[in-house]
Amino acid sequence: MSEHALERWHQMVRAHDPSGLDTLLADDAVFYSPIVHAPQRGRELTTMYLTAAFHVFFNPTFRYVREIVGPSDAMLEFETVIDGITVNGVDIIRWSEAGRIVEFKVMIRPLKAINLIHERMAAMLQARAPGPR
Repeated sequence: MSEHALERWHQMVRAHDPSGLDTLLADDAVFYSPIVHAPQRGRELTTMYLTAAFHVFFNPTFRYVREIVGPSDAMLEFETVIDGITVNGVDIIRWSEAGRIVEFKVMIRPLKAINLIHERMAAMLQARAPGPR
């Protein structure tokens, strides 16, 4: 691949545009949420959660403050302010040799931030869930 998965992720974050997730995520990608107990398996669910996260987390205050990068994984520490609450967390990302993300884990703190993110993500995911027709 000509472009590294981590660089593609950073480009999407800078643009606040999740539309490239389909090509960035592996078919068998797994998302680990700080809120949901069970891992969310598959590109469709991972895309749904990460798209909601783009809307909840990525505002003008969002920034990565530290990166630890290895050959096939990275840990990115971030900070953002939502409703006056400072959210501190890490994205732990693992990608395949093909340059696709296979695992994305989010951890956040403090408890007040977790409660706020739970509320916001639940509302965003509920709004995106297909309803009866």
